[in-house]
Amino acid sequence: MIATLIVVAVLVIGFVYFSQVYADVLWYNQLGFLEVFFKENLTRIALFAAAFLVMAACVFFSIRAAYSSRPIYAPDSSLQDNLNRYQAQLEPVRKLLMIGIPIVVGGFAGTAAMSMWQQALLFLNRHDFGRTDPEFNMDYSFYLNTLPFLGFIVGFLISVVVISGIAGLLTHYLYGGIRLEEKGVFVSRPARIHIAVIAASFLLLQAANFWLDRYNTLQSTSGAWTGALYTDVHAVIPTKAILAVASIIVALLFIVSAVIGRWRLPIIGTAMLVITAIVAGGVYPWIVQRYQVIPSEQTLESEYIQRNIDLTREAYGLSDTEVIPYDATVDASAGALAEDAGTTANIRLLDPNVVSDAFGQLQQFRQYYQFPETLNVDRYDVEGDIQDTVIAVRELNINGVPDGWVNEHVLYTHGYGVVAARGSTVQPDGKPSFMESGIPSTGVLGDYEPRVYFGESSPDYSVVGAPEDAAPVEIDRPQTGNAEDDTQTTFRGEGGPSVGNIFNQLVYAIKFQSTELLLSDFVNEESQILYDRDPRERVEKVAPYLTVDGNAYPAVVDGRVKWIVDGYTTSRFFPYSTQQELADATTDSLTGGASAALPADKVNYIRNAVKATVDAYDGSVTLYAWDDEDPLLQAWQDVFPSTLKPYSDMSADLMAHVRYPEDQFKVQRELLGRYHVTDAQSFYQNDDAWSVPSDPTRTNSDVKQPPYYLSLQMPGQESPTFSLTTPFIPFVDQNQEARNVLYGFLSADADAGTGKAGEKADTYGTLRLLELPTDTAVPGPGQAQNRFNSDPTVSNALNLLRQGASEVINGNLLSLPVGGGMLYVQPVYVQSSGASSYPTLQRVLVNFGEKVGFAPTLDEALNQVFGGDSGAVTGDEENVGNTPDTGTAPADTTAQAELQTALSDAGAALQEGQEALAGGDFAAYGAAQDKLNSAIQRAIAAQERMDSGDAGATDGAADEGAAEDSGDQ
Repeated sequence: MIATLIVVAVLVIGFVYFSQVYADVLWYNQLGFLEVFFKENLTRIALFAAAFLVMAACVFFSIRAAYSSRPIYAPDSSLQDNLNRYQAQLEPVRKLLMIGIPIVVGGFAGTAAMSMWQQALLFLNRHDFGRTDPEFNMDYSFYLNTLPFLGFIVGFLISVVVISGIAGLLTHYLYGGIRLEEKGVFVSRPARIHIAVIAASFLLLQAANFWLDRYNTLQSTSGAWTGALYTDVHAVIPTKAILAVASIIVALLFIVSAVIGRWRLPIIGTAMLVITAIVAGGVYPWIVQRYQVIPSEQTLESEYIQRNIDLTREAYGLSDTEVIPYDATVDASAGALAEDAGTTANIRLLDPNVVSDAFGQLQQFRQYYQFPETLNVDRYDVEGDIQDTVIAVRELNINGVPDGWVNEHVLYTHGYGVVAARGSTVQPDGKPSFMESGIPSTGVLGDYEPRVYFGESSPDYSVVGAPEDAAPVEIDRPQTGNAEDDTQTTFRGEGGPSVGNIFNQLVYAIKFQSTELLLSDFVNEESQILYDRDPRERVEKVAPYLTVDGNAYPAVVDGRVKWIVDGYTTSRFFPYSTQQELADATTDSLTGGASAALPADKVNYIRNAVKATVDAYDGSVTLYAWDDEDPLLQAWQDVFPSTLKPYSDMSADLMAHVRYPEDQFKVQRELLGRYHVTDAQSFYQNDDAWSVPSDPTRTNSDVKQPPYYLSLQMPGQESPTFSLTTPFIPFVDQNQEARNVLYGFLSADADAGTGKAGEKADTYGTLRLLELPTDTAVPGPGQAQNRFNSDPTVSNALNLLRQGASEVINGNLLSLPVGGGMLYVQPVYVQSSGASSYPTLQRVLVNFGEKVGFAPTLDEALNQVFGGDSGAVTGDEENVGNTPDTGTAPADTTAQAELQTALSDAGAALQEGQEALAGGDFAAYGAAQDKLNSAIQRAIAAQERMDSGDAGATDGAADEGAAEDSGDQ
């Protein structure tokens, strides 16, 4: 019975394991990436088998050789008598141990070796960079592909020699080949030979290790700068070579000793090797560093610092950064923005990090839909005009689905449609100006497949599909936005493995621990199971060699909703390049929303090698070789030749929505904080280091300000481009007081589209860095935010907006190099306290130099700053007073004007009251309070008129919550 139970248990465990493997085979095969699954796992198996056999064989033969050469003797001491008792106890299980120990040790070795599958494939399929390092003149590929694998092989063989040697020596001891006697330690001749072979093998491998360590110094992080510095080049590298030769000599002495039976020479050689390793490997480099380098560090290290600068910039794609001196002004003169019309017309007022609730209240329609916390910024061609757009997918909210397996996995299976709003304009009442909205979806994006089966919030799995003649059962969407009834549909794509037969149903019932997959009558012969539905996870599975960007963003491309995902090839082995921890470099105030920080891996080389798309309807994944000159990607193309398409296969529509990736930009801006300095002397002095400012919109927060996508025209550019931007302020340590002035501004050309299929814009990816004089007085983002917060007029007006328990929300603080200086623009949202409230844009804050503007529209705020006429062209000029495209009736503009006047009068009255109170003039203070009360009453009356008009409005895009929300507004 026990034997039967053991057999049954083994069979059950084996079938469960098989079912997981088989499910993976079905998944990869359905996507067309079965090659990835097999090559990855066959490589893992090959490495496991090789490491297992080498380790197990060496341990076995070491034990076997020691046992076979055991001496026969009569015990003459209590110690030897005890050993005999141990031998007697081990004898019944000796054969089992002699086989079992090598198998167990070999299993651990094989498991460890499996993790090197990527490095093994890169070594076997390596491509040269065509560039060499400045010390050994070795191609970069040697450091990224060859050296790590050789280091693994040498390290593994050293562990084999050590473990098999220990096993052999223990066996010799247990069986008397090595024993303690009254005259000393007795070592039999076979044991001496065994020891000599183990020692010689170890020393030969150690010689190889010393030799490879010479090259590893180019990746050293032990010094103040990464790479081989003066001490490494003049002391460490030569002594490593000496130690390698010495190790070979001592290894030969051990071999000779095994033949002649004399140990004096190898013992002396070993002692000399240890002394040499201590003196030449440790003491001598310390002396050189302490007494030669430190007193003249700047001079002696200059050459190696320059290597670090040049190769770090090359490894991170910073070598071609265009540096533009920018002598920014702080004087806001009339008409200063006239030459920046292309930038000011596209200033994004809609903050994707704030308006998710507005999208939800106005466009959600059902409790089983949702929008992400942070939306995405893209650009779309609207009647020939490229507009920055805030876009989001209306995804399924599984928490809003009625409980029950059928509801959660069969009926509610997908989201519906995208919602897009203009970035630079809003409706007169502060709501987003939607350009694509409603159910069914209507707007400027044209016809497309709106159903979203694959997204960032999809259920863990859904069962879809049915015969053509079967009635649809999946909840599709409301018949219209305000309808109570829902339409139904059936998935008709190829989105997941089939569960139309009992065996596949059993496999997935085990995988998801769900008996319903076996028993439910909703599972039929045409059923498919959709799982692993997050776009990033799908790309990570089909391209496991990539580091995937933390943010997948949606775009309507060629009639489909596509998730666009950026993939990076990375390495930590590039010579002389400074390492960055990805998690630290990519963490900012927004990570955890739509985007996530990358893993805590350290890298010193990164390329945006792959652009991937995931179809939101059928989940199909397409990988495009974006940086086809990257040698790492070329190696992976050789490994998986059928999985990557050339970027020339990308359609013009898709190319128009490809953008410069955020996480790569974050890593690059971290490096540019120091590596914008290209002169070794200045770099050594570190007198011009920058840092990314903290997000000033977050109270008491030290997290970095995120980069922002904007359409802007940098100095020297002929026209505006869709760009990714970030400012820089001076670097300060914990013991210094922060000086939040602007030192630099970085922009990456983020637009790859040319209007032609398969053609990439020549300027895509160009980094432009504005360098301001170090004695600049141009305020940084923190100073701009502080001016907004401390300005009396702004503060008083915001206090009035907060009346009635309303919340004032500061939107993203945008930095724009226009007017010969730096312009800061921040939208201000107001959200009431109601449960179904949402933020609406009510004011715009502007700062240029010392001046602050605060008005209901961007155009008015700019005019306040620039002497009544900024000369700017803004989106406000096109939309103020116009009926929005969504069909919402315009708010009462007279009431709006009265509200603005009342708020302005209230602010003035508050200031008058404060001045009177400070001067002790209580009569004037009382008069000011009367003015304040009068202004407040006028503001309340005007707001009530606006609310009344809004409550009666209807939203043609099917805003089912507009009526109930208007009271909160």
